[in-house]
Amino acid sequence: MIDFHCHLDLFPSPASAAAEIEHAGTYLLSVTNTPKAFPKTAQFAKGRKRIRTALGLHPQLVHERHGEVGMFVRLLGETGYVGEIGIDGGEESALHLDIQKDVFKRLLRACADAGGRVMSIHSRHASGEVIEALRGQPDSGLPVLHWFSGPIAHAQKAAEMGAWFSVGLPMLRSRRASTMIGVMPRDRVLTETDAPFASTPGENYPIKALSASVTALAGLWRLDERATQNQLNDNLRRMVTAADRFRAAARP
Repeated sequence: MIDFHCHLDLFPSPASAAAEIEHAGTYLLSVTNTPKAFPKTAQFAKGRKRIRTALGLHPQLVHERHGEVGMFVRLLGETGYVGEIGIDGGEESALHLDIQKDVFKRLLRACADAGGRVMSIHSRHASGEVIEALRGQPDSGLPVLHWFSGPIAHAQKAAEMGAWFSVGLPMLRSRRASTMIGVMPRDRVLTETDAPFASTPGENYPIKALSASVTALAGLWRLDERATQNQLNDNLRRMVTAADRFRAAARP
């Protein structure tokens, strides 16, 4: 199975969660909320073939941690993956929307200068702003819109731009699930948990929530679960190839 957005470092015992993930045979993208968290979080993936660590600067923290952009740029060569980055337009975060937009553009520019990256992107209440920024920096890499909750029209625009989507269980069980999944290209969808947040709190890694996501997606795609998992596996292989290609292009 595939979990393309998980906050491994925020589990009570990240090392135990990493062992559970490896034992379950799950391919996981471990996202970080600040550049300072990246080096230590990357250690939890050391020696584990199925876990990749992404370099992030969460939009809800940007107004406090924008001084870490330089660190983000310096660490970018250590991974083919970036996340969690983006823009948040929620009530509290909207007070800092201008600096969020500025930092997001700087991060996208850094990714472009590094040869492109696979990027897990936050767009809550700000999908229009995120799409505009991505449109302005098309060579930043491959955007994966994490837990997309914006208007259907914005999902269509993002898909037309070549964006991917990572989807979790609450999203797949929502009233809009059928319509939303219907506009996402089937070959550009991956599953995620966003654990230990959302509907997956607790000390243990939520493997049952991930398997339930595959079941829910199979129902929406009108496929059996094996065909659904095969499609997701094919998608992941192409994603990993893209990440490897970006890193290779950046090497002198």
